[in-house]
Amino acid sequence: MPAKVGVIRFPGTNCEFDTVEAINGLGGNGEILWHGDSSIGDVDAVIVPGGFAHGDYLRPGAIARFSKIMDAVIEAANDGMPVVGICNGFQVLTEAGLLPGALQKNAGLKFINAPQTLRVETTNSVFTSAAEVGQELSIPINHFEGNYTCSPDTLSELKANDQIVLTYVGNPNGSVGDIAGVCNEARNVVGLMPHPERASHKLLGSEDGNVLMRSLLASIAVSA
Repeated sequence: MPAKVGVIRFPGTNCEFDTVEAINGLGGNGEILWHGDSSIGDVDAVIVPGGFAHGDYLRPGAIARFSKIMDAVIEAANDGMPVVGICNGFQVLTEAGLLPGALQKNAGLKFINAPQTLRVETTNSVFTSAAEVGQELSIPINHFEGNYTCSPDTLSELKANDQIVLTYVGNPNGSVGDIAGVCNEARNVVGLMPHPERASHKLLGSEDGNVLMRSLLASIAVSA
């Protein structure tokens, strides 16, 4: 049976179907989950996709974090299920306390929508296991509040624990330590600002996002 990946849809989410298509294109089974449900069903992993959940009123991810389904996501993540947050999904996971740090407005206060070169910093995560350390990937970003920030102590912990999974080669938004993505200490929860689902086909300009999606599917196969 193909690995079943649940992709949560919030009011304002706009990348859920792209994410499902990217998963399906690699042999997985993407399934839309509704934010108002209290269960994630029988999925093997969860992706919180990009967009503007609940309009991002207050601050990005702050309202989505309290959606009914997030209790089930938090429980599943704490039990070891792979959970990935992309862009707005990354913001949601930090607000939910599943990942350290926070996302703030880009340096220069400008919205950025452009391809970026990323460097893989670790393969010890559910979203980078199929990549190679030092591998460079061309994956676009599309955000106004993607400037990753954390305290100096947290940054030191992230480095010491090998929790920085992706960095920017040429920092576009001011993120501390050039950070584009991080994972939790258990390695099963990953958040990143770039959009791998938008780099899943030659027609999109890059297929580099597939290595990350393949990593997620491979992590499901290993844990099955």
